[in-house]
Amino acid sequence: MDPFDRAQELEMEQREAAIAAARDLVGRGVSATECEDCGTPIPPARQLAAPGCTRCVDCQNRRERPRR
Repeated sequence: MDPFDRAQELEMEQREAAIAAARDLVGRGVSATECEDCGTPIPPARQLAAPGCTRCVDCQNRRERPRR
């Protein structure tokens, strides 16, 4: 296996592990501490109100807003 194939394989393994970890957190209702879109801290009140949230209110609203 050449270095490029190995690098691609490693990237795929890391991606799959990150996706599995994120699904596990959401599945258990564990909220993120920072917004995955903008990186700002997610307030504890939001974490309690929306277990498993991964975005701040502003970013979640932008994502849910219908596109015109």
